[in-house]
Amino acid sequence: MPSVSKKIPKPLPKPLPIAKRIAELRKAKGLTQTELGEQLGLSQKQLTDYETGKIHMNDEMIVRFALALNASADELLGIKDIKEKGSKSNLRYTRRIRELEMLPEPKKRRVLQVLDDLIRANN
Repeated sequence: MPSVSKKIPKPLPKPLPIAKRIAELRKAKGLTQTELGEQLGLSQKQLTDYETGKIHMNDEMIVRFALALNASADELLGIKDIKEKGSKSNLRYTRRIRELEMLPEPKKRRVLQVLDDLIRANN
């Protein structure tokens, strides 16, 4: 009969719960709950429930969230620190850029010209 090990494993670090890590990653990517939910096939309410810990993750959802957020499962689970992929962008600016990208090309050029003029005027 095998003997029972008397070694005590090292305690695990206390990372943020997976729910909070998902919210943090989503915000760092400049995504709203609705936008991430659409990528995952979830409603905004379901995503809220994942981010608040009301719905617990199974292994498939961990993989789906990791893929949608371009993060590793280790980052979601708190085994590894979340890699800073660029600086955290302001969600308001990120949304505006997405809206700008959807404009027809002539309107994009006009908006960019106005921005260039404002930046030059304030330097």
